Amino acid sequence: MPVHNSEIASMFDHVADLLEIEDANRFRVRAYRNAADTIRDQSRSVAQMLDEDEDLSELPDIGDDLAEKIAEIVSTGHLSMLDDLAGDVPEAIVHATRIPTIGPKRARALFKELDLGSVDDLKEAAEDGRIAEIEGFGEKTQEKIREELKKNDITENRIRLDIAEEFAEPLLDWVRQIDGVQKADIAGSYRRRKETVGDLDILVAGDKGDAIIDRFTEYDEVEEIASQGKTRATVTLRSGLQVDLRVIPDASWGAAMHYFTGSKAHNIDGRRRAQARDLKLNEYGLFDGKERIAGATEEEVYDGIDLPWIAPVLRENRGEIEAAEKGELPDLVTLDDIKGDLHAHTKASDGKNSLREMAEAARDMGHEYLAITDHSKSQTQAGGLSEDDLEAQIEEIAALNDEIDGIRVLASCEVDILEDGQLDFPDALLKKLDIVIASVHSKLDLSEKAQTERIMRAMDNPQVNIIGHPTGRMIGERSAFPVDMERLVETAKDTGCMLELNANPSRLDLRDVQCRMAAEHGVPISISTDAHSTGGLGNMRYGVYQAQRGWLSASQVINTLSWNDLSKRLRKA
Repeated sequence: MPVHNSEIASMFDHVADLLEIEDANRFRVRAYRNAADTIRDQSRSVAQMLDEDEDLSELPDIGDDLAEKIAEIVSTGHLSMLDDLAGDVPEAIVHATRIPTIGPKRARALFKELDLGSVDDLKEAAEDGRIAEIEGFGEKTQEKIREELKKNDITENRIRLDIAEEFAEPLLDWVRQIDGVQKADIAGSYRRRKETVGDLDILVAGDKGDAIIDRFTEYDEVEEIASQGKTRATVTLRSGLQVDLRVIPDASWGAAMHYFTGSKAHNIDGRRRAQARDLKLNEYGLFDGKERIAGATEEEVYDGIDLPWIAPVLRENRGEIEAAEKGELPDLVTLDDIKGDLHAHTKASDGKNSLREMAEAARDMGHEYLAITDHSKSQTQAGGLSEDDLEAQIEEIAALNDEIDGIRVLASCEVDILEDGQLDFPDALLKKLDIVIASVHSKLDLSEKAQTERIMRAMDNPQVNIIGHPTGRMIGERSAFPVDMERLVETAKDTGCMLELNANPSRLDLRDVQCRMAAEHGVPISISTDAHSTGGLGNMRYGVYQAQRGWLSASQVINTLSWNDLSKRLRKA
């Protein structure tokens, strides 16, 4: 049974959580977090690398000890160290650490002082005022905890799209090889490329339903069979991901893909259009009375209700039906349109690879340019550069550009926006850079008004070209900080500052609807990876998916331009 990279990384993250709760040495905690990041960034299966006798200790942040632990996980599916730690710390405390207001130490204190046994107990304690009575918390902290618990289900069983892919794609390959399967694909939110996935809907066209279902349930990652019939089965994978598989006639393939891909609201609109034409639309086809007049392909289904085919990423009932009717569907940006990456880190701050390694990896991916945006001095925990460090890096980049062919490396910096809206480096230094990203990394708990005005003041500085990850969210880990996005978009339009769509699948910040808002106001978007390793550069596609869901065309994405054309679009001091 193969072990996926995300499973290994998750175990290391869990170890780090538990060590942090137990107040272990911070360098030991960081070692496991760094190792988890390294595993996630690998484009190849770590289990396969082991099988091919590769030395994992040569990977960044993976020494002999961690390499042995990876081998243990791959061979047994378990990590004995994690099992021992988990026995000492209730899982509910780990869940509580995902609340932005509560760190590991506070989580443990809460559960100990209030004798809590679950997250539900924590909710009750916040509602009845008991948290405020604990020394070091108070009314303000209690209210923040209460708000976060209302906003988010911290135990919600949804997983990020990139993690879902690790389990979905091998499973789909397995299904396609089953005898009798004519075609198979995944529908649902996965096909719509939503940032998180709750379950998988697999459709199979075939004529041996019983045999296909039987073989599907034998997949080696199936942990539980919830139901099994002649044409449908529901299973839960080892990862906790639920999978529904349906076997349908080939003549219904397009209708079923349409039915199981679109959001509920999108499908309701489609059925209404069919009814208005005295037709019936369902997962088996488009019917005129009892006669199926369309269904084999999605194109003929849409054509039957007088619409062009609508890309799956748009099927959310956000105006796509009306746009299709008017012939105004967007010409969506694609990965092939991207010319470069404007946000990447190196070993100089908290990245894992050298400047040259990042440049060569970007070039090999087909990029024409790569901006090196290491952190500024305030980010001490991320190895932020001093002013002298940045001056030296500017010279190093210039030297590399003289040596390397096929890519332009841009001197840049992800400069911190301080609490008062000032920047972490003086303008005189920033003027020496090719492009400047400004980001918020601290004081995330400011009021919406204060946070918005903080970012707006940074945008008023003509040295700032792009605002990085504008809302600061981390999917499944940290909510967006409160900010008035409409005011930011208006300020971006007025100042010529651009907004980043951070393509890291743990961020995807901006959200799709915010991308659309910016584009409608004429604000260019930079889709950038925020890569901290060569592997992280491959996350660009997740940003493109998010941009597509936000209706963006290539002309609305700044890094679809050549550097020569892009540099002309940058505002000048």
